[in-house]
Amino acid sequence: MSVSVTTWSLEQTSAGDLRPAGEPPAGVRVVRAEVPSPEFSRYLYAAVGGDLRWTDRLALGRSAWREIVERPGTETWVAYEHGTPAGYLELAGGDDGVVEIVYFGLLPQFRGRRIGGCLLAYGTARAWDLATRWPGRKPTQRVWLHTCSLDGEYAMANYERRGFRLFDTRVEEEPDRPAPALWPAP
Repeated sequence: MSVSVTTWSLEQTSAGDLRPAGEPPAGVRVVRAEVPSPEFSRYLYAAVGGDLRWTDRLALGRSAWREIVERPGTETWVAYEHGTPAGYLELAGGDDGVVEIVYFGLLPQFRGRRIGGCLLAYGTARAWDLATRWPGRKPTQRVWLHTCSLDGEYAMANYERRGFRLFDTRVEEEPDRPAPALWPAP
């Protein structure tokens, strides 16, 4: 059995495209995870994407995760609410001045509380100034991402409110697999 999935690719081509999101809710702060940690990155990926059917990285071993998070130009920015991880954004900067927002999302209990807009705006600004933290990198000239019909119901609207523009749409049939279980039992 398969399911039809629409994937939208969006971009900004100037730092001036970014639209702010307003002040984060009280107790929310965004911090860069400066020490690459495959364990922490896998936790964020599974906790945020579990109910959204994120599965592409689940089968990767620790060494593959380590290779991803230690790649020059890769950054993980984490939103915390009162010290608890609420969501994250992963950036992958290329040598060509292009930065991809590879993953972005919130844990289910933090969705719909204005944290996502703040995290996306802050993380996108960090994509635009990524070269300042990675000496020798070409300045960012384009920030892009993709989202799909399986992602959260507010995802596309959030991207558009932050100034991202659609540049590609694809529809593909994918296996209809259940969301991965974060917990072995209810």
